[in-house]
Amino acid sequence: MNKSSISIVILAAGKGSRMKSPKAKVLHTLCGKEMLYYIIKTSRLISDDVTVVVAHQKEAVMEQMKRYFDDVNFVEQDAQNFPGTGGAMKNISVKNEKVLVLNGDMPLVTPKSLEGFLENESEIVMSIFDLQNPDGYGRVIIQNGHVVKIVEQKDASAAELNVSTVNAGIYAFSKKVLDKYIPLLDNNNAQKEYYLTDVISMARADALNITPLLVDEEHFKGVNSKKDLSDAEIIMQERIKTSLMDSGVIMQLPSTIYVEEGVVFEGECIVENGCRITGNSRIINSHIKAHSVVEDSIVKNSDVGPIAHLRPASNIEDTHIGNFVEVKKSTLRGVKAGHLSYIGDAKVDEGTNIGAGVITCNYDGIKKYETLIGKNVFVGSDSQLVAPLIIEDDVMIAAGTTVTSGTIKKGSLAISRTKIRTIEDFFYKFFKK
Repeated sequence: MNKSSISIVILAAGKGSRMKSPKAKVLHTLCGKEMLYYIIKTSRLISDDVTVVVAHQKEAVMEQMKRYFDDVNFVEQDAQNFPGTGGAMKNISVKNEKVLVLNGDMPLVTPKSLEGFLENESEIVMSIFDLQNPDGYGRVIIQNGHVVKIVEQKDASAAELNVSTVNAGIYAFSKKVLDKYIPLLDNNNAQKEYYLTDVISMARADALNITPLLVDEEHFKGVNSKKDLSDAEIIMQERIKTSLMDSGVIMQLPSTIYVEEGVVFEGECIVENGCRITGNSRIINSHIKAHSVVEDSIVKNSDVGPIAHLRPASNIEDTHIGNFVEVKKSTLRGVKAGHLSYIGDAKVDEGTNIGAGVITCNYDGIKKYETLIGKNVFVGSDSQLVAPLIIEDDVMIAAGTTVTSGTIKKGSLAISRTKIRTIEDFFYKFFKK
């Protein structure tokens, strides 16, 4: 089926009270991106007509998704007068004769896992799976291979609660089925909501063929709680890292590594155990050593760590970043910073060595300032570089020096030390020994 033959409607209007959070349910993140992001991304791979139904925190949901997608339709549900999944489908306009209805809290679906819906020609196809513990799901009553009805857990009888076949929450309808039955929905149920599942019972009463499609729990897992979110993130992490390793990235103890959606690896890369790489980071022909963190940064032809931290907007090229070094919003090219240093809001050029204990003092409590360090500069251990500061090429900063704002000219030595003072026998006087 090509992209122009199916429309997709994503239901993303709910509050998600079981998440125990003021944030809209579909905006909770796993692997760095919102749940709804993954659903839309998958949808755009199989359809050119995608509609997202919003209500709760609609402005926040739309604003966040528009950061990623500029070709998605948003429709507001009248949740006050028409609550529920059936109410969400009122006033929906689609281009194509087949409509796939997805839920915004199922971030693990993939194009391949949806193939069964796309290939089946039935007027209604609905997803089911069997669970040992079906708590929280609508039960699907099947007789003689046909779906008889779906009953929500809160409306189910004791006998129906014992059914282990549950509604996975995804449907494919013909457009004419929706056009006929959505206007007929009512809210005569315990929750006074309009249920999309009632379309099944009405269609069944009219002898329409309703095809149950058995799907796997991994891909169609709904996220209804923080525990569900954590479980889904484990699965997503496994997918992300497997894909990266298949493309050539070496990962040591990959189960201990966290890599977010959107991170890009190029060339020959190694990631050791315990690392965390997030945001839109790009790792190019580089080695990220154990227990290092890289956030929204570029690392090219370099090694980082162990136990180093690249904070957002760092650009590291042909550089050695050692243990306990923190870099923030800085560009380092051809630099060595071996250990115990902080480099923030700085540009450091090739051949420069940053000694142990060196820090850029980039914040005065009100504003942040930049430190510019030229080529072949040697910054001695335990030096403080107070921005705004320019250190030209071929400069030496003596160990223990505090360099205040200004310019250190090319070829200079900067040194600030007080003369050492010793007091004989002070130890014995102090401790009265």
